[in-house]
Amino acid sequence: MKYVLILFACCTVLSCQTSNKNSVPNKVGYNGALKNFMHDADVSAKVDLDDFKNIPNFYALGALENLKGEIQIFNSEPFITSVEGNSLKFDKTFTKKASLLVYASVKEWDSILIPKNIKSYEHLESYIEKVADEKGINTNEPFPFLLEGLINSFDWHVINWRDGDTIHSHKKHKSVGMRGSMNNRNVEMLGFYSNAHQTIFTHSNTNAYSC
Repeated sequence: MKYVLILFACCTVLSCQTSNKNSVPNKVGYNGALKNFMHDADVSAKVDLDDFKNIPNFYALGALENLKGEIQIFNSEPFITSVEGNSLKFDKTFTKKASLLVYASVKEWDSILIPKNIKSYEHLESYIEKVADEKGINTNEPFPFLLEGLINSFDWHVINWRDGDTIHSHKKHKSVGMRGSMNNRNVEMLGFYSNAHQTIFTHSNTNAYSC
């Protein structure tokens, strides 16, 4: 199994906190928080994806309004997945709203071959931080990364939260919805690393949010 870690070389960070949709503040943007789901059972929309449709080189991960699907945006191209009956539904527009969204605009990336001795998620997190530090990236601030490579196997999950369910847990979030697996396929996975955003856009036991 060969993976390539791709860290940003030139990152334009974004926000939709002002009326100017193309504004550029000084850190990775996000709207919503995991703790809204877990502590307050608040799965309402926090941002409209339409706010970002004209931003170039835009990358984002998140959850749809009411936790009715997953958001992935690669280089300004949306891949929105949701569950309809017993099937997956795919949407490639910016017409949806998000209860959680993490994002940045990345013009250029640096590629690094991941060593074969990186065999666990924990080791990968440490390696990402190490390489970012070596590349001069401020690891005290959140930053995006990509993983590319041929996978032997991969389990996927698309959340489809039950209307009216106010009892949230990480275990339930992983079990509710549709799941499956894929084998021997080239994939591209987006992630955001941060050692300061646990329960915001990373879980309490991890420093990376990825999909």
